[in-house]
Amino acid sequence: MTGYFDRYVGNPLVERNAFIGRQPEDAPLPTFEESREFLPSPRWPANADALRCYWRVWELAFEHLRRPTAENGFVANYIDTALNDHLFMWDSVFILMFARYGRRAFDFQKTLDNLYARQHPDGFICREIVEQDGRDFFHRHDPNSTGPNVMGWCEWEYFLNFSDRKRLEEVFPVLRAYHRWLRLYRTWKDGSYFTSGLGCGMDNQPRTPAGYNDVDHPGHMAWIDACCQQALSAEVLLKMADVLGQTDTDDLRKERDDLSRYINEHMWDDQAGFYFDRFGDGSLSKVKTVGAYWALLADLAPSDRLEAFTAHLDDPSEFNRHHRIPSLSADHPDYNPAGGYWKGSVWPPTNYMVLRGLTRAGKSELAHEIGLNHLKRVSEVFADTYTVWENYAPESSAPGKPSKGDFVGWGGVGPVAVLLEYVFGLRPAAHEKRLVWDIRLTDEHGVDRYPFAADGLLNLHCPARDNTEAEPRPRVESSVPLTLEIRWAGGSKTLDIAATR
Repeated sequence: MTGYFDRYVGNPLVERNAFIGRQPEDAPLPTFEESREFLPSPRWPANADALRCYWRVWELAFEHLRRPTAENGFVANYIDTALNDHLFMWDSVFILMFARYGRRAFDFQKTLDNLYARQHPDGFICREIVEQDGRDFFHRHDPNSTGPNVMGWCEWEYFLNFSDRKRLEEVFPVLRAYHRWLRLYRTWKDGSYFTSGLGCGMDNQPRTPAGYNDVDHPGHMAWIDACCQQALSAEVLLKMADVLGQTDTDDLRKERDDLSRYINEHMWDDQAGFYFDRFGDGSLSKVKTVGAYWALLADLAPSDRLEAFTAHLDDPSEFNRHHRIPSLSADHPDYNPAGGYWKGSVWPPTNYMVLRGLTRAGKSELAHEIGLNHLKRVSEVFADTYTVWENYAPESSAPGKPSKGDFVGWGGVGPVAVLLEYVFGLRPAAHEKRLVWDIRLTDEHGVDRYPFAADGLLNLHCPARDNTEAEPRPRVESSVPLTLEIRWAGGSKTLDIAATR
């Protein structure tokens, strides 16, 4: 007999989920040694520590590859989260943000296939799957059961690198069904979204009102990160729909517009110049969490608020600490200079989210400064410990307390994705056959075997310059034609690159 809590209101989109019931992948796992020649090879003579850290990340990543088993029912080879033998939605997304650059050696993106294959008939996907037996770690109606809704963003970033339309076709109905589940089961009457400390991924931040458990309870409040993530998800699904020729998207467009209006009318404090959680009585929290910066990535902050909002990232009394960016503003009474997990630690995933948001907001110089700082501190800790960490102390070049080492895991985001995208400044839009190279370094730098589009490879080299205003003279070899947009402090130019090899 089916129990009450096992009943579903079905979601027709789930019927189009091609991952459910798929035969498991049966392919051997590659080793780092045999894969190294297929990975991008960065060059930066002035920073040997960063390069050693880069290659150590890949070595650890290949140590954490796993195969499906009959017991867990997974459908694809995958990279383990490196935490506790559970497959995490939140962690996997940020692992793939750097691991997508290793696609020629191993298709890391298929890690998400194992989550998609576990989608429930109503669209729910659990945020944490037990790798031993494939069971959901939470019941779907547990406030901690799922989120954040950022898998669609991850798939779109993958599409920007490789223009893989076939994958978009496969994941679109899955992601839309999951988005719809959240709209049905994670909203208040006013359309705002709730989650919990565990559900938002930032377990112990002091965000809920007095009397509520910060880790497990929604606190009867609208959560700024959950609202922004759902707006971002709607926008990403609209972009996917446009690529795929899908036109039945009015509900997504309406929700995107409604959330933008709600966030800006009800979650912005004009005096503080910041977005906050909104309590059940309509008042705003005063906790400045890094989670508010999902508003940048979702392009929700109007132009007349951008300067005030981003200024907090440059303020030494708030987020501009020795290691940028702490997860909790340093002027909060619970801020922990050693980290304290989400009470001050610097986390690779949220740093990356802020960087992508700054790019979208046109704050490229600030993004480069923060990215360079993050990579420098991570490299300094690596030089002392020969590993990368789950999180970092904000006031010293040290692991956070507590933090786990060999965390690849999302610890690889800084040494790989931040290096390539924000220190070197390479940001692809392969579906448009375009690559932006935002050159801020004056050091000699570059990368060989940079993957672009379905099967393109680029060798990119920029000689040293006297100053940031000097026009860079990069050398480019490419196996595919593309448009290269070069930016620097003194100007920009566009080059049409022909296939040269």
